[in-house]
Amino acid sequence: MLTISSLQAQQIKIGDNAGTVTFEEYEPKSTLVVPGKPITRAKFPFIDVHNHQWEMNSKENLTKLITEMDKMNMGLMVNLSGRGFNQDEAKSTAGLVDMISAVKTNYPTRFAVFTNIDFSKINEPDWTAKAVKTLEEDVKLRGAKGLKIYKSLGFSVKDNGKLVPVDDARIDPIWAKAGELGIPVLIHTADPASFWDPLNAQNERWLELKTHPGRKRDAAAGKDYSWEQLIEQQHNVFRKHPKTTFINAHMGWYPNNLAKLDSLMDTFPNMYAEIGAVIAELGRQPRMAKKFFEKRQDRILFGKDSWVPDEYQTYFRVLESEDEYFPYHKKYHAYWRMYGMGLSDEVLKKVYYKNALKIIPGLDKSKFPK
Repeated sequence: MLTISSLQAQQIKIGDNAGTVTFEEYEPKSTLVVPGKPITRAKFPFIDVHNHQWEMNSKENLTKLITEMDKMNMGLMVNLSGRGFNQDEAKSTAGLVDMISAVKTNYPTRFAVFTNIDFSKINEPDWTAKAVKTLEEDVKLRGAKGLKIYKSLGFSVKDNGKLVPVDDARIDPIWAKAGELGIPVLIHTADPASFWDPLNAQNERWLELKTHPGRKRDAAAGKDYSWEQLIEQQHNVFRKHPKTTFINAHMGWYPNNLAKLDSLMDTFPNMYAEIGAVIAELGRQPRMAKKFFEKRQDRILFGKDSWVPDEYQTYFRVLESEDEYFPYHKKYHAYWRMYGMGLSDEVLKKVYYKNALKIIPGLDKSKFPK
């Protein structure tokens, strides 16, 4: 037979258990009633300048991509992974050639392919000369439209056990050659600054770092550069090579500080910004973001990064609509809600395709409105 005290204790326990919800589980259904709906198709055909594809070497695979692209009104996809991460030069060259050949044969106006640099042999005396030669041949002979630099430069590229900085002097001739060839360099340096911060209740990226622990950085332990060091190294490259056009991936990791990014665009007139994987930052500051986009409309490009077709809807809705308080597609990226910027047609056209057509050589402009 239960006593009053034991019954109270049991009720308290049941109540506590019933009311316990973890941060990961908490996903309340909004009761807010406001106008708006998902946008599944962009208002204008757009160019995605930040995509990664690994099997674009057959008509069958390209057709599958085209089907998804057409649904959302993607006019052209830029595959940044022409050579991938293969350290066997013969194999990576063959892969690049096969990819570009398949595109030219089947859908020559719908795709562009960028090449990549293999830094694994940077300690070899003739590495720079070989890398420059390969880049020139990739563009002039093989048809690459630009150069993509992965974030491994600054994170994992090493020379005799020591991290190679982004602004290493041995890479200077490569940046210069890109400028000479008239191709843009899309460069990803560092990650969100919160990845370097303590993993505690004050870290805005706590859930992402908990679910993806490999993304945590620790400059204090000496195995990583600090976020500030990496960003400064990247900026040194921009400063040193004013005749080369750089597309700063993920808005240079300043989408949460647009005043700072704005000042950097004054400092580096050769720097463009693309919005891949940072739409959540823009969607929580729609008025500030809209002002930034209107001011810098000639130097912002559309990019997505990961190829998940349904996620493009968030981008369209933030850019095009004036909807309020709608969900983002990945809670671990953003537990907050989105708001639309409602960009004008003039600005949308520049972000969606005009700026890309301006700086990436050899793209077919005929399918894009004037």
